[in-house]
Amino acid sequence: MIRFNQIFSIFILLSAFVLKAEAQQLKYWVIFTDKEANAGPAISEKCKENRRMLGLSEVQFSDLPLTKQYIINLERAGIQPLVKSKWLNAVSVNLSATQIEKVKKFGFVKQIIPIESRAVLAKVSSKKYSDENVGKVQNFANVKKQQEDDLRVDFAMKQIGIEHFLDAGLNGKGVTIGVIDAGFFGANDTQTLKHLFERKQILGVKDYVNPKKKDYFGERESASDFHGTEVLNAITGRNFKENFQIGLATNANFYLARTDSGNREFRGEEDNWMAAMEWMDSLGVRLINTSLGYAKGFSNPKESYTPEQMDGKTSVIARAAKMAVDEKGIVLVVSAGNEGDDSSWRIISTPADVDGVIAIGATNELGMKMGYSSIGPEFLTYMKPNVSCFSLFGTSLAAPVITGFVACIMQAFPNLNNEEIRIILEKSTNLYPYGNNFIGYGIPSAKKALKLAGKRPLNEGEPRVIEVSENDKQVEIPMLVGEIAVVFHKKNATHVLTQESVKAKYNFISLKRNSSVKQTTVMTREEVVEVIWKTL
Repeated sequence: MIRFNQIFSIFILLSAFVLKAEAQQLKYWVIFTDKEANAGPAISEKCKENRRMLGLSEVQFSDLPLTKQYIINLERAGIQPLVKSKWLNAVSVNLSATQIEKVKKFGFVKQIIPIESRAVLAKVSSKKYSDENVGKVQNFANVKKQQEDDLRVDFAMKQIGIEHFLDAGLNGKGVTIGVIDAGFFGANDTQTLKHLFERKQILGVKDYVNPKKKDYFGERESASDFHGTEVLNAITGRNFKENFQIGLATNANFYLARTDSGNREFRGEEDNWMAAMEWMDSLGVRLINTSLGYAKGFSNPKESYTPEQMDGKTSVIARAAKMAVDEKGIVLVVSAGNEGDDSSWRIISTPADVDGVIAIGATNELGMKMGYSSIGPEFLTYMKPNVSCFSLFGTSLAAPVITGFVACIMQAFPNLNNEEIRIILEKSTNLYPYGNNFIGYGIPSAKKALKLAGKRPLNEGEPRVIEVSENDKQVEIPMLVGEIAVVFHKKNATHVLTQESVKAKYNFISLKRNSSVKQTTVMTREEVVEVIWKTL
């Protein structure tokens, strides 16, 4: 029998639970209806100069500050704005269910969007670039510079043809790069980043997770605080004393932003990312690397992302990235994601899904997709990922390789806009024009990119196309004995069913017809062959 005092205790517990649920707050974007058109834009002269050079509108609606009265009205209602976004014309706030209903009644509120999602940091080893391991872990190859000095580089540098940038004297000088990541702990003590501090190449740092932080490089808050340091290393790392190089843009300048706390690796602060993008744009930064992406797992399961929403326009991050590319002229390089082995997801995360954003996948030494590297969704009408390169430690370290690549192109040809750069990058690859949703157009070539940017002929033939009649059951591809080919079996022109490496036992390899395979791309040492299986 339940006594009165037991019932009273249960009532108190239930009441407390209801009150706690009512008081629980989640993070949202509150988007406003309009702005004060007569307010002045908060952007630098460098930003305006870039836009004039690129033929963009010098002052844009998204540059105008938020309407102050709207923010005052929210504060009077007990709602404190966290991050203010002029691009979105919105503020991020923590709201309870009751507060949401209150905010909906404001006439200046256009939309309320949940923003607390899971951000997937591409995993990397925290020992990867430590001073005592850097020489052991890297697979160095000898490359001759123009000055005939021996320079050791890792396989990714060799794969993209670093010697052509070195021979042209390209190292990112005059280019400013933004890096948005999870932390830069230990960067000032890393031997391969020593030049950034000695030459004062880091122009500014902001911590959006902990704005009160003073020591951006010496104060560690989570295991992920190494992540941005390793990304930075892959863009610009070099040990001048021992003469080995990790990144391409050794002479570039940098703005750094920490936007992810890293205390829980799957959590991301979308509003912090947005604020960092706006900060860098206002300073005139044209090239930004971000090695994180938003995938599944909103705090409210009903509002979680689904694979179908990786469409380049659904997420708020995607909208911001699209604005950065289309309106601001920013070259945005993003890791494709590491969900390739996750059967419940497999595809790229956002903002890698945005058309115009350069999404980077990861390959092995042969040029095959690494198992973890995320693939492009079949429903997209444009190529994702865009390009790929070698990385054993996640697409987080593939993206900065390409960021350094782009910095060298921008140094040599500063008047190129972001679309021209993306097209040059894609056309310089080993698979173009027969890209696929596993590795995009493949691995970029510094030699080809410089020729394309300089509008010089490549003097290379187009990939060979073989049409196999419906009566033929197989086709032979000439190769050297012992050579290994990479083969992509596709259901259509771009979507891969399976990939494999095939070693030639004779002076050819034989491909057999498969009813589910409509096209096959064969990548040998000498050429790329596109096989089209004709059917009745």
